[in-house]
Amino acid sequence: MAILDTVQENRKDIGKLELFVRMISNAWYTVNYFHVSFGQQDLIQDTVRRLKDIEGIRIDEQKASIILRLMASNRPETRKLLFHFDKNVPHWFLSPWYPKTDKNTIYQLSQDNTGEPLYHLYKDSIVINDRWFAYLTRHVRIIRDYIYWNLALFLQVRNPNVPDIPNKLIKPAMRNSLLKQRKFWDFVIDVNGPLTCIYTGRELFKGRYHVEHFIPYSFVSHDQIWNLIPADNSFNLTKNNKLPQLDRYFESFYALQELAIKTYLTNNPRERMLEDYFYIGTDLKEGVSKEKFFDVVNPLVTIASNNGFEFLP
Repeated sequence: MAILDTVQENRKDIGKLELFVRMISNAWYTVNYFHVSFGQQDLIQDTVRRLKDIEGIRIDEQKASIILRLMASNRPETRKLLFHFDKNVPHWFLSPWYPKTDKNTIYQLSQDNTGEPLYHLYKDSIVINDRWFAYLTRHVRIIRDYIYWNLALFLQVRNPNVPDIPNKLIKPAMRNSLLKQRKFWDFVIDVNGPLTCIYTGRELFKGRYHVEHFIPYSFVSHDQIWNLIPADNSFNLTKNNKLPQLDRYFESFYALQELAIKTYLTNNPRERMLEDYFYIGTDLKEGVSKEKFFDVVNPLVTIASNNGFEFLP
């Protein structure tokens, strides 16, 4: 991906520092925001997390800003972490051209253009072969999609219970608006009067609350109504992507959802947001039992916790 990024900028010569920084920037959001694992033996996720702490870069920072910050850093620990990839990545990437060949020989053969490798390998840079550069430029979209497809398969094997892996490979340009979901809860308030925030106990009036994800968006990666509830504005701004403790909050969460379902079944049974409850068509004529709701929510919270998401204090 780092190579394709520079190809799209019409550059053949890539310094190794930039190459390693771009590798980190491509994995940044997947690792730091979505907590998707690249596997215990993969160095990139550990490096991404450590650089976040060393450089003080936000987990949801823009990719261009991450690149600028890391390229400009003079911290010895940052440079050491980045250039650790030089021990294996640049030359072993060329192993299909030079099977069963040692590191020094790969460097020399690539510089001699033996077998026309993807790039010529030097101490501080790689230079993409002219013919390969033309090929990558012509087919960059197809190759990028192929990489994402295989990366999704790679990560799904290592995160078998994490939902929506393909949408956790890059940072979305913009989160979806929750306007429809707000209207959903506005109607519940219209019918029943003010609701109560399950986190703070404060009353929630129409137009004076936030719609929040009970299980963080950064894990479930969707805006389905079963996981959305109204919450106190000030609390929601501090919750971020932390998990709720079910022994403390589930009963109140379920009570809100149960009230919403009953309200719509009585007053607006054709509401479309009820059609795909829990990912699949769910018959809501008799409501949703507390046990079924818990069976949906509990495994997701457990998996998210195991993947590194922290609980609310």
